[in-house]
Amino acid sequence: QVQLVESGGGLVQAGGSLRLSCAASGRTFSTYSMGWFRQAPGKEREFVAAISWRTGGSIYYADSVKGRFTISRDNGMVYLQMNSVAPEDTAIYYCAADRSRSTVLHTTPGAMDYWGQGTQVTVSS
Repeated sequence: QVQLVESGGGLVQAGGSLRLSCAASGRTFSTYSMGWFRQAPGKEREFVAAISWRTGGSIYYADSVKGRFTISRDNGMVYLQMNSVAPEDTAIYYCAADRSRSTVLHTTPGAMDYWGQGTQVTVSS
């Protein structure tokens, strides 16, 4: 069992930066691939970024955030550095864990096993 708690959301102006954090508890966290997803009002939850459980493993980004967002993990924490944010980045951001130990990074919400409660990010124009 893994518990995930996101933090770091808030209000930011377009072009600014924000860093989201996800604190994970549980002895097996190091073997879980992690992902960030987001959900805007009236829209489905969508993939943002993922990072493998393996040291030096894969990292994958949605096209919409590639080059602007960076995912990383360290000692029970997962981060999403958001640069050059735009109003379309406004959403609730969720941290999620995949316990399958797959070498393939999942990008669909249904493939993830554990979820945090989410943190709101609002980008003003």
